[in-house]
Amino acid sequence: MESKKRQRNLSWWLGFLYNFRSCRNLSTKCKQKFVKVLTNKKSSSTIYTNKDLREEAAMISTLHIKNIGIIDDLVIDLNNGLNVLTGETGAGKTLIIDSLGIIAGGRFSKEMIRKGESVSFVELCLYMPDNPNSIDGNIIISREISTSGRNLCKINGRLVTVNELKLFMKNMIDIHGQYDNQTLMDTEFHTKYLDKFIGEKIKSQLAQYTQLFSHYKELQAKLKDNYGSEIEKQRKLDLLQYQYKEIKNANLKQGEDEELETKRKIIMNSEKVAESLNNVSNNLGTTAIDAINDSIRALEKIDQVDDKYNEKLIELKNIYYEVQELSRDIDYMKDEIYFNEEERNETEERLDEIYALKRKYGNTIQDIINYKNEVAEEIARIEGLENENKQTRKEIAQIEIKMNILCEHITELRKQNSSILNLKINQELTELEMKNAKFNAKIIETKDFSNFGKSYVEFVITTNLGEDEKQLSKIASGGELSRIMLAIKTVLSDIDEVPVLIFDEIDTGISGKAANSVGIKLQKIAKQHQVIIVTHLATIAAKGDHNYYIYKEINNNKTNTKIKLLTEEETIQEIARISSGEITDIALTHAKELRKKVA
Repeated sequence: MESKKRQRNLSWWLGFLYNFRSCRNLSTKCKQKFVKVLTNKKSSSTIYTNKDLREEAAMISTLHIKNIGIIDDLVIDLNNGLNVLTGETGAGKTLIIDSLGIIAGGRFSKEMIRKGESVSFVELCLYMPDNPNSIDGNIIISREISTSGRNLCKINGRLVTVNELKLFMKNMIDIHGQYDNQTLMDTEFHTKYLDKFIGEKIKSQLAQYTQLFSHYKELQAKLKDNYGSEIEKQRKLDLLQYQYKEIKNANLKQGEDEELETKRKIIMNSEKVAESLNNVSNNLGTTAIDAINDSIRALEKIDQVDDKYNEKLIELKNIYYEVQELSRDIDYMKDEIYFNEEERNETEERLDEIYALKRKYGNTIQDIINYKNEVAEEIARIEGLENENKQTRKEIAQIEIKMNILCEHITELRKQNSSILNLKINQELTELEMKNAKFNAKIIETKDFSNFGKSYVEFVITTNLGEDEKQLSKIASGGELSRIMLAIKTVLSDIDEVPVLIFDEIDTGISGKAANSVGIKLQKIAKQHQVIIVTHLATIAAKGDHNYYIYKEINNNKTNTKIKLLTEEETIQEIARISSGEITDIALTHAKELRKKVA
């Protein structure tokens, strides 16, 4: 049985590696992970087989970090549920969160590149079985940044821009703490959060509205293309009619430009040509013809002596006649090259007119004529659009009535349910030691239609008594932001679609009861999402499904960050260390008690 299971897993991984043939730049560490599965070698952390993965929710399976700060080359095999990262100050916990921010499309400073190195690298393996971008359920994302400024981002081996990476990861992971890429800061997500909270009551109305709004935009675009605005239509007609008239009045003829160019060339060189032709004419008339005539008379005196002299006489007479004809042709040419100033100006003006039309409407006279015909067709089309536009405007007006009705219902539902959401989140905030905080999902109505209707949601909060409401982006404390998001995620954990949540600084300024509450809420969220958290509190660490210890090692006079997935015994020891600073019997007993309370 076990042999068959292993055979199935082996077959699956072979297929997986085959499908990754286009991802030739996978890190060695990722490849090693796959090899470990294939060869059944044990790893220091959990390696998921195909069966394991398919039974689990979407998650980060592997994080590979290279040359960031004191991190030399670090591979973290993560698990589903609540992943807790602990360790001594300065060991590199923040650098791991930084690296997750980098792979999510966040900002990167060259100063973060490890001293003595020229390139930093972060790679993430996401298990996303339902994502269309996955290969056998897996997505490999990587980002490489060099001191030269080169920034290479890849998704499954395909190069993408930083913005494309950020957009892709936006729906994959949420980082909460000191980073600027959280969905908590995005008002678009605020509206989505409230609508998800409302649920089925608003879902069908939003679906109807979305369908109508999509058709509405299509009709608006059609009207714009059809010059639905009378002012715009008249402006376009005036332009087209002017263009048509300009080309028509020019009365262009095929080949006219070439003929004029030849004529212009002759005019420009007329004096030079006249002088040369005159010289030719004079030379032929006074020299060549007379010389040939004298030669004919000389041969006539001896043509009877021998037949060969008679033959040459005949040839010479033929030449004489040809030269005479040539002389007359040259004389005619002399007469033809005379141009007066008026003719010269007419030629230049006509060419200028043709060149001006070419610059506007085409490279050749035929192009200009073709454009004139197209303009004529467009004029006829626009003049015949009025009936069609009337029908389109009528349809738009009817859709607007329907959308307005839906928008009223949607806005009313948002107003009704925002107070319920506010109550629930404020209750969560109270338990998170933010008793004076007042969260408000503020409904803002608009005059114009948008993707959300005629209203949208903006999360605002008062963190202290007597203060005005602030946008969440105005809150300075990363710990406060994390707890606010924790409260929101707790309330919405069952419906939130972002699979991976990362919390940093969430335990700032809390202890005791609040810390326990944070841990409980993290546990609840981790039932529906993969959660990764950095903490310094034993109460929270005790709630972990998987605990990791981050520490430093010095090799060759360089500090390196290391990570270890703790066993249950090691986890208890780490909880004891965090709670008292040293591992004592009392601390161990306390740690065991904390672990017993894990649900």
